[in-house]
Amino acid sequence: MQKPIDEVIQFIPKSELERARLIREARAIYDSIFPPADAISEQGNDKTLLSQG
Repeated sequence: MQKPIDEVIQFIPKSELERARLIREARAIYDSIFPPADAISEQGNDKTLLSQG
């Protein structure tokens, strides 16, 4: 199957890919230290259920 002639291919520099990877990694580390608010509320619900049971 041939690709259409009007298809645009975007080249992304390695530096930009590395920057995006580092941002994802930093965000994962941050979220592991400071969990998002919805994750905290879910944990609170689990603890409440355990204390009631």
